[in-house]
Amino acid sequence: MHIMKTEPHFIMRSSSCSRALAFLIFFGALTSLPRARAADSANMKTLATEEMVRILAAKSPQPLLFHVGSHMFFVQAHIPGSEYLGQGNTPEGMQHLRQRVSGLPKKTSIVLYCGCCPWSHCPTVKPAYDALLQMGFTNVKVLFMANSFGADWVDKGYPIAKGE
Repeated sequence: MHIMKTEPHFIMRSSSCSRALAFLIFFGALTSLPRARAADSANMKTLATEEMVRILAAKSPQPLLFHVGSHMFFVQAHIPGSEYLGQGNTPEGMQHLRQRVSGLPKKTSIVLYCGCCPWSHCPTVKPAYDALLQMGFTNVKVLFMANSFGADWVDKGYPIAKGE
């Protein structure tokens, strides 16, 4: 009879331990997931918006200009001549980027930009930048926009295009 009284207590205690263990495993799994890597100008070659405007106005050969942010933002406003390849932090975006540059000379001038949010929080440019470097491209830069495309490009009156 004594065993019967302690057995439910043991099951209850075991169940509480199981829930705690499950929580710890779940929390541990969440913290070990890869985090989006924010833009880091200390470890990436950057280009100021003023310099990009000068490059676009020049008659000299233009770099490939890839928008690697949100499609919605690209449709609303983007730099004329830029191509939308998908978000640089998604498998689809990375696939489009790889396909677009496959077969290009590794010295091709490429400029990436997003402008979705403040530079320190942008999750899309660093993965795209790193992928191009890993593919052997040597002339890759990221357009530095401290705040956003709206504040650092549109509001300054720099040229924009809309739609696809």
